[in-house]
Amino acid sequence: MIRFRSISFAVALSLLAAGSSFLLTPGVGLAQDTDATPAVTEPAPVEAPEGPQLQPETLAPAAAPVAPPPQRDEQIVAAEKRVEEARARLTGLRDQVEKNLQEDGVLADLKVQSDALGREALAITVDLRPRIDAIQGRLTELGEPPAEGQPAESASVAEERSRLNAARAEVNALTGQAEDLSIEAKTLSDRVSDTRRALFTSRLLEHTEINGSVLEEALQSFSADAARVQRSITSWLSFVIKFKALQLAIAVFLSMALASLILFVEYRLFGRINRRDPTNEAPSYLSRFSVAFFSTILPSLALSFFLASTYFLLDTFNVLRTDIAPIVASVFALIGLVFFVMAISRAVLAPAAPNWRLVKLSNKGARDLSIAIFLMALVNGLDYVVSVINESYSSPVVLTVMRSFASSVVIGLLLFFVSFLRPVLAESGDPAVRGRPWPRAVAITLRIVGAVLILAAAIGYVGLARFLATQIVLTGAVLATMYIGILTGKAISAPNQFGETRVGRFIGRRFRLSAVVLDQSGIGAGLVIYAFALVTGIPLILMSWGFQPRDLQLWLFNLFTEINVGTIRISIFGILGGILLFAAGLFVTRWFQKWLDGNVMARSHIDGGVRNSVKTGVGYLGTGIAGIIGISAAGIDLSSLALVAGALSLGIGFGLQNIVSNFVSGLILLVERPFKVGDHVITGVNEGIVKRISVRATEIETFRRQSIIVPNSELINSPLGNWTHRNRMQRSEVPVSVAYDADPQEVIDVLLAVVNERTDVLRNPEPHVEFLRFGASSLDFELRFHLGDIADGLRVRNEVRIEILRRFRARDIVMPYPHQDVMLHLQEHDRQALVRRKKRADDRPEVAEELSPDPDDDKLLP
Repeated sequence: MIRFRSISFAVALSLLAAGSSFLLTPGVGLAQDTDATPAVTEPAPVEAPEGPQLQPETLAPAAAPVAPPPQRDEQIVAAEKRVEEARARLTGLRDQVEKNLQEDGVLADLKVQSDALGREALAITVDLRPRIDAIQGRLTELGEPPAEGQPAESASVAEERSRLNAARAEVNALTGQAEDLSIEAKTLSDRVSDTRRALFTSRLLEHTEINGSVLEEALQSFSADAARVQRSITSWLSFVIKFKALQLAIAVFLSMALASLILFVEYRLFGRINRRDPTNEAPSYLSRFSVAFFSTILPSLALSFFLASTYFLLDTFNVLRTDIAPIVASVFALIGLVFFVMAISRAVLAPAAPNWRLVKLSNKGARDLSIAIFLMALVNGLDYVVSVINESYSSPVVLTVMRSFASSVVIGLLLFFVSFLRPVLAESGDPAVRGRPWPRAVAITLRIVGAVLILAAAIGYVGLARFLATQIVLTGAVLATMYIGILTGKAISAPNQFGETRVGRFIGRRFRLSAVVLDQSGIGAGLVIYAFALVTGIPLILMSWGFQPRDLQLWLFNLFTEINVGTIRISIFGILGGILLFAAGLFVTRWFQKWLDGNVMARSHIDGGVRNSVKTGVGYLGTGIAGIIGISAAGIDLSSLALVAGALSLGIGFGLQNIVSNFVSGLILLVERPFKVGDHVITGVNEGIVKRISVRATEIETFRRQSIIVPNSELINSPLGNWTHRNRMQRSEVPVSVAYDADPQEVIDVLLAVVNERTDVLRNPEPHVEFLRFGASSLDFELRFHLGDIADGLRVRNEVRIEILRRFRARDIVMPYPHQDVMLHLQEHDRQALVRRKKRADDRPEVAEELSPDPDDDKLLP
């Protein structure tokens, strides 16, 4: 019995030392006798002093060890903390949404925060995924626990399995909580969007009764607010003069210095492209549009930067008070709006420069339209300034209503006035002559829009009328600027147009660009102008329609980080990163190729063919690796490519060998480029110019204008001649035969003189004449010379032949016909018949006169 207990407690103590969760009964001790034989004694209760005392040689009972709490995974603890923080933030966002249901700007910011919170919650699940994969992998290695009746597994394995199961359950719970938070954040974001949409609609379609009492109340409120604003501005000016004079002077000085710097930079860099040349009486289409676009954009941007910097300086030096700052900002916005609208109207209408005018208007019509546009912009800007003042001083709603009513009615009346103008250019084409009325469709449209504004304001839909009036002025100006910018980009990117501009000529001289490169640069310049017009115009239009800057920021972020097309997510940043990595991989591959070929293999004296093969193989391998890295960095799943490759392999096995062969051959042709579009090639019996190279076949056009479609596999597997592979230089040959009595050196000198006098014949390689052979009836020569362009070969050879014939005749050098010996065997009666015929011919002198008295050497039989 004692022996059994000793073994049991020894096993229990060993398991406890290994970290098991078994608890020992208090008071149990391990006895040890004098001869080191393990023994166990009965424990005595602590509170019973009369119990048996331990012998001196017996050890005191050891205290029961307490198992330490299990160590938690740091990653799981961090994820728990992130989930709790996200839950607290979501609760705070809900409270803020409930408090700001009528504040569109605050709601826009809360939507951005909700979307960011949803992405953070999803990021928690993504971060936990490797951990749960590791746990699952370890459980797979441990295997299933033993079934009932099987031998028990070791306690350490059981304890590890229990710990892993607990960790997996904890990770799954955290993942579920994070996903729930993401769903709740998305729901809150959708609710904010619905609230903002409903708020915009309610404000736009809000109805207000317009009558005399409302007008009287508005006048009284206006008087009271005007007095409050006057007192506030007066007190602020007094405060600034007494206590902030130095700061104001510094801010004004820095603002003026900044304005001078902006004007100087704008004049030095862009003075030649945004100012009209008064001496140019007939500017080109491109010049008119480019000057109109840049004279609108550049000064407007410069003024906007100056106004923003001035406000920043005033605010930095604490010159502005909290009640005055919004008013100053609105006044600056008024200045910027009026300046921009006037700039675009001056650029398009050009009242003082009819030769630079973009539309066919008379001088008086252009001036009247400019005045009307200025008044509409001024009214709209003043309406905005007054609205800011009303918000700053918490003016009554009736004052806001009457302000919007007045501005809408004034803009409607201005549109009515414009519809009755006669601005169209007269039929004579003289802008100084009184113009014609608007086309009927334009006049009716202007009257309808003006009537809608006045009617909407009169029946109480003041918000709708004000919104339409704002869009007519601001959106119209932005759209006109964008349209001019697009037309300018189109004109600059036209063939051979960029080099005619001032910027193009400057760039061409500065960087010494050829005409072809400068023309190609015009395409890039046009694309830049397109992008600039769209990037600056679209946000301005969206903001005028009620969108907040945070909305645009969120859309831009989603555009560059995540575009969902079905189940596919595309990231522009990821694609750009993949392209950069692929380009870097290609650069490293090319450098390694040169280093390997020029250092390692060159010093090893390896055969040239082997060097070329190794270099090509390294290039293909590096390109493949760079492609895989770039595709992975772009976020494209390579497993989908594996599925596509498997499907292609199956299709190849079922009879697509020829198609795949042509496809791969086309890729090889596109990569190696043994020929390109425009090359003069010879393949088999076909000869012509390459017109198109696709992945399946190549189109060759013969000189008889016949198009031949050649499969790419034939071009890869068969010999191919390319006259223009490396360059377009060609050697031309002109064979010449002369009589035996001609001087060979004279013939050679004449032939060389013919080609040396031509400017289209290359001097290197030098032209030369080959004395080929002694022919049967002539001396045979061949004139050989090189041309810079193979396309000139036929023309040059014809002209050379004509010149050779002319000079041979001038020098009496004969080009003989082939000479042959003819033997006639005649019978006697045939001979007598010929003699009689000759005698009759002699009796007729008129026939004899037709024959030339001089013998013809070329036609005499020897």
